[in-house]
Amino acid sequence: MKTQFFNRAEAGRFLAESLSAYADRDDVMVLALPRGGVPVAAEVAKRLNAPLDVFVVRKLGLPGHPELAMGAIASGGARVFNGEVVNTLRIPDEMVDAVSAEELIELQRREKLYRANRSPLDVEGKTIIVVDDGVATGSTMIAAISALRQLNAARIVVAAPVIAATAYHELQRHAAEVNAVLTPENFYAVGQWYEDFSQTTDDEVRELLAQAVRRDSVEA
Repeated sequence: MKTQFFNRAEAGRFLAESLSAYADRDDVMVLALPRGGVPVAAEVAKRLNAPLDVFVVRKLGLPGHPELAMGAIASGGARVFNGEVVNTLRIPDEMVDAVSAEELIELQRREKLYRANRSPLDVEGKTIIVVDDGVATGSTMIAAISALRQLNAARIVVAAPVIAATAYHELQRHAAEVNAVLTPENFYAVGQWYEDFSQTTDDEVRELLAQAVRRDSVEA
């Protein structure tokens, strides 16, 4: 029984084993939540023979209380809102729009940095496997699921090497399928499940995406 991964690449190889039903399918796309999810997703995409891309999600934090999410924006122009937070706190539209505009600048910066000259992300009608290196609360992943649904993905599969047990059960309410190698009850931080949890750099993200493109072009 696996209790800790050496690094994100090894974790991705273990995770890919549970996703073998999606191998060699034309309708499948692997999307990584950058940056930490990219090395994991790269291994998954390689083993499933599926295209790899990134899906950038930016939470819209309440000014002064950034941990309280009013909603999120994501790749492809998707915007999702937490109606409970917005309505309960009577947050004015102007505030939501101001935070959205600020986060959009950062989202576009990351999109340009990671995706460069790639064509716009198109998930419509596809089975999307959304990958991160670990899930603690699930809030970012839930925002990603909502955004992908808004972009008309046909089926959304969540995959991460380690997902906290509470988050795992919550994600099952939102995604068609949830895959994890480890689902611990006692979960303090994603890094505790990795021997090497050094930060993934922007350069690594770009290189892994470039390798995936080269692999796809050779196989085509």
